[in-house]
Amino acid sequence: MSQQPPGRQPDDRQPPADPLGAADPGHAIETVFRMESPRIIAGVARIVRDVGIAEELAQDALVAALEQWPRDGVPDNPGAWLMAAARHRAVDLIRRRENYARKLQAIGRDLETTAPPEEPADPEDIDDDLLRLVFTACHPVLSAEARIALTLRLLGGLTTPEIARAFLTPEPTVAQRIVRAKRTLATKNVDFEVPYGPERAARLGSVLDVIYLIFNEGYAATAGDDLLRPALCEDALRLARVLSGLMPKEPEVHALTSLLEFQASRTAARTGPNGEPVLLRDQNRRRWNRMLIARGITALGHADATSTGAPGPYALQAAIAACHAHAYTYEETDWRTIATLYGLLAARAPSPVVELNRAVAVSMAEGPAEGLALVDALAAEPALKDYHLLPSVRGDLLERLGRTAEAREEFVRAAGLARNEREREMLLGRAGKCRS
Repeated sequence: MSQQPPGRQPDDRQPPADPLGAADPGHAIETVFRMESPRIIAGVARIVRDVGIAEELAQDALVAALEQWPRDGVPDNPGAWLMAAARHRAVDLIRRRENYARKLQAIGRDLETTAPPEEPADPEDIDDDLLRLVFTACHPVLSAEARIALTLRLLGGLTTPEIARAFLTPEPTVAQRIVRAKRTLATKNVDFEVPYGPERAARLGSVLDVIYLIFNEGYAATAGDDLLRPALCEDALRLARVLSGLMPKEPEVHALTSLLEFQASRTAARTGPNGEPVLLRDQNRRRWNRMLIARGITALGHADATSTGAPGPYALQAAIAACHAHAYTYEETDWRTIATLYGLLAARAPSPVVELNRAVAVSMAEGPAEGLALVDALAAEPALKDYHLLPSVRGDLLERLGRTAEAREEFVRAAGLARNEREREMLLGRAGKCRS
């Protein structure tokens, strides 16, 4: 016989947990739909071959739940209920179309029944559908902004107002991007499929870049009053983990997941009590999340195990992040290895921003004068013309060299270019310290 906890009488038992909110159907519907909507949209898109229509049918299933669950109660498997309702509406839609016979032959005999099965027969089919949805939402025919908005809408489960708030973009602008993206996919007759061969390699890069951009906007917000937007980081990390499960043999997928795990591990230490930025060298590393670091190490191991050639850009970035994660103090950081990895990254995926980061690593490994020479070589780069981190890095190097008057000017210039209020305040504060 089990013992009662101290101070607890047998008749004082607490009611069982209600994780899906059975006592509150409205809460259950919202929770389940946000979790299951990507799978529902993906499953329906396989039938109707149009992500815009698939989303509408998923919303129709949500409306049906709002009507029936408060009356009949939350079903035992609410996700399967929503999937069945959406698929049933997809079948009805196909049957109403004039080209019903051609569509029916393409889709198969399973559409002949009036009611879809309560649950998909093969769970792997759902995974395949999700993968198709990822590649469709990130198709190169869409602009980068449209890919991000559509990915967050279809796969992240975010509403249009939530996406607008996250990126400080007017809600009508986000709504237009999503509508235009769906229209473009339909008018361009983009297939709802996972590409293979060279096309898959090209499209996968777009998928990973979209997820990385979403994470970066949460990790260091481009504009606004807050440095961090944790919800965006969480959405991007969740998408990366899902993609790792769907594509277990793709090393760059594991590498991106590893990179985001490592970066996310530092989140709690990146801001002070009032939300002010805390530089890497000043962060309390005891606040770094060791569980996320362990996950990052595991994912990087998967990337290494599945790689058959030279490491890709995300693998190199993950290796750099691992160097930081392995250092329990700033002074223990292996800057020489980091500088070498940035050199490899510059050769693999050259960009002025990578060169700027390499300059920082070189300054730590060889001295600020060597780093400053590399930074000065980037002064004429058009891509860095309005990039606030260029004068910020230059100011830091000048300050380390004792050239405080010049450093102050660089920090003031960087503050003028920064669009994030927290970063601007920090840069002006550094300028003030140089003056004193």
